Amino acid sequence: MKTTRFAWAVLALAGLLTLELNAGAIRDMIQKRSEARAASGSQNASGAKEFAYGSDKKQKLDVYLPATPKNAPIFVMVHGGAWKIGDKRMERVVDNKVARWNPKGIIFVSVNYRLLPNADPLKQVDDVASALAYVQEHAAEWGGDATKIVLMGHSAGAHLVDLLSSDPTRYPNLKPWLGTVSLDSAAMDIPKVMNGKHYGFYDEAFGTDSAYWESASPQQRLSTSALPMYLVCSTERPDKPCIQAEAFVKAAKSIGVRSEVAPQAKSHKEINEELGLDNDYTHKVEEFIRSLGIAI
Repeated sequence: MKTTRFAWAVLALAGLLTLELNAGAIRDMIQKRSEARAASGSQNASGAKEFAYGSDKKQKLDVYLPATPKNAPIFVMVHGGAWKIGDKRMERVVDNKVARWNPKGIIFVSVNYRLLPNADPLKQVDDVASALAYVQEHAAEWGGDATKIVLMGHSAGAHLVDLLSSDPTRYPNLKPWLGTVSLDSAAMDIPKVMNGKHYGFYDEAFGTDSAYWESASPQQRLSTSALPMYLVCSTERPDKPCIQAEAFVKAAKSIGVRSEVAPQAKSHKEINEELGLDNDYTHKVEEFIRSLGIAI
């Protein structure tokens, strides 16, 4: 009887060891598959491939591919949300733009970035720069052309792309892109915003340090290396973003930088959501993009 009990104990121990070894092998297999997905892009519910451009869970981007991309232009979109909310898969960020431009042979990329309070706007623009560098590095793998990239952003995302485009030499790992479409930023001149009447979320984003305001302000960071910029602004908003856009364009032109204002009688939300519909607004944005050398 004792021998039998001992034999069963040995068998049970062996079984446990086998299970543990198998569990370790399974864990290793899952880890390897996870790493492979991160490298090659995993399909998500939106139909895009998701890639990680950094180690933080927010440092990811979605790539929407046309049917047969070949040396395809690439539009890189940065969502808004007062620097503290928002997501790359929101319908108003993606749907109409992908529906229009994928059939035209254009790759559309939508970017997430770290948000307040975990990352302030200067860290967020670092994320946008990292995402853009990742797109430039991997464009050919997707059938894209890294020399034909247009950067876009809406609201807080517009501020981030404006800041990056105003002073791209801060990021030596970035190659020049063709130009930037800014969708309704009211944060072109941060010192002016903060010294005047403003919404409370600006305090959350920019604090009270005037030196920080300067460093996070597209107009104050504007340099002769700035990229061509097309500044769409709402004439319906009470905070009148077109005034800031016009001042920025005047400053840009004074140093030989191409910049245009495009006022639209649309709400802040409509400027984002309706880009991609077959309307005069979309046609004007596409006219700017064609002037950069992209057939669209």
